[in-house]
Amino acid sequence: MNKVVSFLLIVILVLFLILIRAFENDLFYDPYLTFFKNDYLYIDSPRREIAKLVLFTTIRFALNTLISLGILYLSFKDKGIIKFSSLIYAVAYLLLLIPFLYFVINPNQEDYYLFFNVRRFLIQPIGLILLLPAFYYYKLNR
Repeated sequence: MNKVVSFLLIVILVLFLILIRAFENDLFYDPYLTFFKNDYLYIDSPRREIAKLVLFTTIRFALNTLISLGILYLSFKDKGIIKFSSLIYAVAYLLLLIPFLYFVINPNQEDYYLFFNVRRFLIQPIGLILLLPAFYYYKLNR
């Protein structure tokens, strides 16, 4: 695959990430989207269906992960990087889901900011933002 095709596919995948973010209210059940847009430090946690929230958060994480792995593959064309990234995403999901569930089940106003950031790692492609420059630097020094 030549560089032009790879670049175009990367642009398309980035557009998919943008579309996920743009249509998050329509695609995913997440009562915290509007909650965190307000002055959440001074209001009570919204009503939520825990199983549905975890399911949709997992789906969103999986979509972001698959698209991110596609971008990483097209950027570096190295299956070792994809295997390592998949492992990082799987471990990150498991480690982030535990505090996410704790904060959803036990909402305390003093924990909202920490919950906001844990949730952000689950629903945004932050892993890609961290891994892309890390692997680029790794490739430069190898």
